[in-house]
Amino acid sequence: MENQQFYNANQLVADATNVERANFYKHTYGHVAGGVLVFVIIESLLLQIDPLVTFMLSLTHGYLWLALLGGFMGITWVAQKMAYGSLSKSKQYLGYLLYIIAEALIFVPMLYIALYYGGTFVIKQAAVVTGGLFVGLSAIVFLTKADFSVLRGALTIGFFLAIGLVIAGMLFGFDLGLWFSVGMCALAGGAILYNTHQLRYEFGTQQYIAAALSLFASLMLLFWYILRIFMSRD
Repeated sequence: MENQQFYNANQLVADATNVERANFYKHTYGHVAGGVLVFVIIESLLLQIDPLVTFMLSLTHGYLWLALLGGFMGITWVAQKMAYGSLSKSKQYLGYLLYIIAEALIFVPMLYIALYYGGTFVIKQAAVVTGGLFVGLSAIVFLTKADFSVLRGALTIGFFLAIGLVIAGMLFGFDLGLWFSVGMCALAGGAILYNTHQLRYEFGTQQYIAAALSLFASLMLLFWYILRIFMSRD
């Protein structure tokens, strides 16, 4: 009975009324903002744990970094399964929190190095640029009638190519360089356009937690590579 009520209330966003659609967007972007806040809090705590920072820095070389990336992808799969597939709101929130913690952990080496060499200024710069791009790209989707679903194929190929280049760089010891980061920013921007457009067609009105996780993932990918670009200037 409870499941049936959930499915009745969880109609596709594209088929919902304007009020229901507005509530979905409000909840979704509210949860994205909440995710960013939780990320900042967790990251601040993690960076104060010296043994953890040392351990995470030790994983940034060669095969250990590949193992870390593999673990992150595994946790991402579990978190998405919990957020997307569960009818329980508590499990959806747990999946979202699990993903935020995974992001916070993998960001530890990057943010520690950024703080050590550039201080908080470079991180704030990257955060402002990331936030501005996220808002701008989201506005493009909502203010135009363009069909960004056509990006799906290009994004799939782009992400597989990027993973291949990262693995090759780790195995053969070459630096991917500035232009790779620029390309990944473009890929992350495309993901934001695609994910924002697909909010209406892939999610029900009660799946705002899963929708927020999807947008949060693209936002953090964009932040990662914008931060790398800013760090490369120093």
